Amino acid sequence: MEYTKEELFDLIVNSPDEFNSWKAQKSEEVDLSEIDFSSQNLENINFENTDLNGSSFADAHLTEVIFKDIDGTSIDFTRSVLIECDFSESILTGADFSYAKVNYCNFTDTDMAGVIFQETDLENSDLSSSLNLNACRFDSDTVWPDQELLPEDFDGKYSDDLSSLKDNDDENQIGDY
Repeated sequence: MEYTKEELFDLIVNSPDEFNSWKAQKSEEVDLSEIDFSSQNLENINFENTDLNGSSFADAHLTEVIFKDIDGTSIDFTRSVLIECDFSESILTGADFSYAKVNYCNFTDTDMAGVIFQETDLENSDLSSSLNLNACRFDSDTVWPDQELLPEDFDGKYSDDLSSLKDNDDENQIGDY
């Protein structure tokens, strides 16, 4: 049976077991791009091999959701709570996890280029085998997991980006005008 995006949204929110059963029979990627799941409470949903490009899970509460092998380009997780979610083998380029609580999540072989972790709590999440974590954005309020859960070459110490560099001499200089 084929569903529209709206029908799939209703299945995911109201009948997750039915969605998971339907999804298990699909061999090709499911297109759920640009769907708004904001403020939803989702548990045990299998989004494996799904296009979630541009979708929003802002302010959502997600528990044991499988995001394995998804296209999560520009996906929005701002202010969401994610517990024991699996993002392995996914593309999260440009995803926004600002102000989110991301605990006990798996990011094995996940492309993290351009991901935003502003004031994000990543406690106990496994980022040790993630890809391009050095190309993510974060701030001094980002909570990183213990070092063994981070890539060996990653430095989680915050430093201002180049756009905020200031020359202290410029601030104190009195002009000759």
